[in-house]
Amino acid sequence: MPEKPDDDPFHDCELGPDAVLGTRTYEDVLFTDETETPVNVLTGETPAHSQATVDEAQAFISSIDTDTPQIALPASVETQIETHSKPYTSAAFFHFKATGSLERHRAYHAAYDSDAFTVDFEADYASGDLTITVDRANES
Repeated sequence: MPEKPDDDPFHDCELGPDAVLGTRTYEDVLFTDETETPVNVLTGETPAHSQATVDEAQAFISSIDTDTPQIALPASVETQIETHSKPYTSAAFFHFKATGSLERHRAYHAAYDSDAFTVDFEADYASGDLTITVDRANES
């Protein structure tokens, strides 16, 4: 255990590094070409704002100016209807909607921001799966 909290990247986290070390796959969490979109009950058609492809979503997330790599997550049908938005949204690759909990989100974020760990991810937009791998930097 580090002597000072500043030396421990997980000092503000509910989970420690063991919670995120290794490789984990989060299934069916990414935007895909099969992501649910609203249908106008009068016309039977999907509104133009909800028509999008994975390629369009990837281009959008690539255009975001941030140091943290982004992924495309599906937007809820309700959000698409209420805000006339696309069927995807961008988020950090360790976002709680992808990893399943705010605690795990914070732990991945701590590992990603720390030089003591290497963090890699693979976003498979065909399956909707996100795989995150965390190793100690001296073990990789």
